[in-house]
Amino acid sequence: MSGLPLLELVGLLFVAGGIWLWLDSLKARDIGIAAARSACQAEGLQLLDDTVAIAGLKPARNEDGRLRLQRAYAFEYSDTGDNRRRGSVVLLGHRLVVLNVGLRLAPAEPMLH
Repeated sequence: MSGLPLLELVGLLFVAGGIWLWLDSLKARDIGIAAARSACQAEGLQLLDDTVAIAGLKPARNEDGRLRLQRAYAFEYSDTGDNRRRGSVVLLGHRLVVLNVGLRLAPAEPMLH
């Protein structure tokens, strides 16, 4: 028995794993976009470019101790229509764990002397 069938099997497993990661990442990105869109709508903000971009990927354990992929996504939003602010979404598997739309500060009122 030659080593070629084993090598082919490992190659197929590698390709299958890559396809799984790609499809799983598409689903996670859709969840991230929906979370960012919902948070922006709830806060009266405009989600810019209507998308999120991957900012980080690492293995992490969930509350049950199971190993999952933790993905961090960045997105941009505007509170005035004339600026760009950064927000972020963190998913553990397909579960939202952190959503940040930054600090929204009201404009300072002029001080009267």
